[in-house]
This record gives sequence, C-alpha cells and structure tokens, in this order.
Amino acid sequence: MILKSALPVKLERILQNQGFGSRRQCRQLVELGEVRINGEVVDDPGAEIPTSGLVYEIEGEAWTYREKTYLALYKPAGFECSHEPKHHRGVYSLLPHPLVVRNVQSVGRLDVDTTGLLLFSDDGAFIHNLSSPKKHVPKVYRAELAEDGTDALVERLLAGVSLIDEPQPVKALTARLLAPRTLEMSIDLGKYHVVKRMIAAAGNHVDKLHRHGFGGLALGEGVLAGLAEGEWVYLEAADLQQLHPAA
Repeated sequence: MILKSALPVKLERILQNQGFGSRRQCRQLVELGEVRINGEVVDDPGAEIPTSGLVYEIEGEAWTYREKTYLALYKPAGFECSHEPKHHRGVYSLLPHPLVVRNVQSVGRLDVDTTGLLLFSDDGAFIHNLSSPKKHVPKVYRAELAEDGTDALVERLLAGVSLIDEPQPVKALTARLLAPRTLEMSIDLGKYHVVKRMIAAAGNHVDKLHRHGFGGLALGEGVLAGLAEGEWVYLEAADLQQLHPAA
C-alpha cells in the first residue's frame, strides 16, 4: 500500500525525505533556485507544500513525491547485491543517487552471475512480506543447463530433491523444459543458491541462471515490458497488487 501525506510539509523537509541530501543541503538547493513546482521556481525552503500528487523538478529533472519507494530492476551479470561490494560493482550503482540515499534495499539477493528481476524498496513491511518463507511468494527462474534436460530431471524437481541442510525434500512449484538445455522452474524459497543446488541434486548443473518473474510480475510483460539489462522502473499500486495480496 502506498501512503501519501494529506498535510502540507516544508519544502526542505520534503527534499530531505526524498533523498536529496541533508536538511542544509536541501535548503541550499531551494535557495539557489534549483527547485521548480508547476514550472515555477520555489526559493523558500520553508514553503509548505501538499505532497499528494506532487511533481517537482530538481536541477531540471522531474521527480514525483513518494512516501515509500518500490522499484524493479533488470539486474545484469557481474553486479553484487550489496551496498559495500567486494569484487564487482554493486547493483545500487545502477539506481539514481537520491533513491540510494533514502536507503532502498533489495528484496532478497541474486548471485553476482545471476541476471533478472530484482525488487527494491524502503518499506520494511513490504520487504518482509515478499521475503518471508511463510508468504510463499513464487519466483520463476530460467536455467541454462550444462547437459540436455530430460523428463526425469523435471520429475525429480517436482517430486522433491534432498539438500544437505534441509530436513525435508525441496520441491519446485513448477518445472518444464523450454529447450533441450533451458529449464524454467518456480520456487517459493529464498535459500542460498537453492536453484543451482536443486538442479545439481536432480542430476544436472546450471551454466547460467536468470530470474524471469517474481510473484505476478515478469520481465517482458506489463510495466516491465521493454525493460533492458541495467534499467529500472517504479512500481505503482497496481503493480504491487500483482506481486502478492499481502504486499
């Protein structure tokens, strides 16, 4: 659910809340004439502005006020899901600086070599709803296999495979071969390397892994249609409803 403040808020506070720096930095932005609302320069940091539906410009770039932020990113290979990456660039370098400043976090992680759909938000309840194993939010992966897949591989994944650190067999929700070496499967788990481990336990290995969908959202469809690797898009209320009713 996206909440919007009904009461006017001081402009400098709005900008700080939206990630444009400290209160002092935001005050300076306003006083320097870098903020426009409805095409007009607003140079009073204390001006009280209604936030509902607010669209404003900072240094010529348009922004919409958002009480909470929800994003979808098409993650390329070679990026770590960390604010402090150790060996590669971090995925947060693909997002605008104000969104990083307001502390958006990824909903789970993808391995550095895994591509595909990655969600972000600064709404802790939203992140919990999508991350909690109790919510059973499905995620769809497409794996390029080291060897040709078989019906037996699909059957093993659907029946459940044994993993060293799991007391019970782990099952795929769905599994099918899209091509001899392309397997699509969905799971509602968020465990470390779980897709790769499941496929290995079923008798094959993953050369490349791609997350195609999360909940009811999928790359190439709806709001994510046309999204290229490294690009991101805001998720609106209707998009969030597709993810999970609780989200």
